[in-house]
Order: sequence, then C-alpha cells, then structure tokens
Amino acid sequence: MLKWLWLSALVVTLDLATKAVASHYLVLYQPVPVFPGFNWTLAHNAGAAFSFLASQSGWQRWFFSVIALVVSIGITIWIKRLKPTETWLAVALALVLGGAIGNLWDRVTLGYVVDFIDVYYQQSHWPAFNIADSAICVGAVLLIIDSFRGERDWREKNKDKKWSVM
Repeated sequence: MLKWLWLSALVVTLDLATKAVASHYLVLYQPVPVFPGFNWTLAHNAGAAFSFLASQSGWQRWFFSVIALVVSIGITIWIKRLKPTETWLAVALALVLGGAIGNLWDRVTLGYVVDFIDVYYQQSHWPAFNIADSAICVGAVLLIIDSFRGERDWREKNKDKKWSVM
C-alpha cells in the first residue's frame, strides 16, 4: 500500500508551498481579514498543538522533531504492511504522515512551525494552523471512522460464532 505515499507527498508539497506564500506576503501576527470568521494570520509556533511547550528554551524543537520522525517511520512501516483492501486506513495514515513531515520540515529548518489559518467566532479564536495540521486532523478522523468500520466488519464476519469467556 505504499502507493498511497503520493498523498503524503501532495500534503507536504501543498503545506510547504502555502507556508512559503504566507511567510512572504503576511506580516507576523497581523491578521488579514478574508471574511467574518476567517483571517490569514502568520504565526510561528515553537511548541506543539495549541503552542504546548512553546515558551521553553528550545529543547522542545528537537524533542518534537524526534517524535515526528519516529512516528513518520512507524506510519510508513504500517502503510507498507497494510492489505490491499485497507484503502481507507492507507489514506488516513498517508494524510497523517504528510502532515507530520510538513511540520517536521519546519521544525528542523526554521525552529518553529509556520501557521497562517485563523478561524474565529466573535472574539474567540481557534489557535492558528496550517495545511499539515489540517491533514493530520482529517487523517485522525478517518482513522476513528475506520476503527468503527473495522469493528462492524468483524462483528458481521463473526456473528454466527459462539463466544465464551472461558
């Protein structure tokens, strides 16, 4: 199922390209309104999700980089071992992998992750995010959905079997 790595490569390409455009045209922390509830706002996140550990002295850059690298290797191995019928799972994992690599690239080369999508309601803003973060979230939702599909398929396949605790 490594054939799905094209999707990871597409996510990385779109992520890095949009981050480059945002970094070139936007001013750090200066919102550009697009429509109510949505701005372009360049932000640099030295931490993880929701700026977790962003205020630390810099060690978190390498900590999160190592985690992303290990997770990326693990996901690639997982994709390689999938059965040809596990397309949904392969797509989900490819999206997560692409997002992880996109943000890993930023961390290693810049020391922070470039975020630029700002969604808000009235005065409440969701933390800024990017294409990589979006791909990770969509992939995670697909993984959750796939886990329910897998459970349903297992129950259907084993509905006539008698199960005993002993």
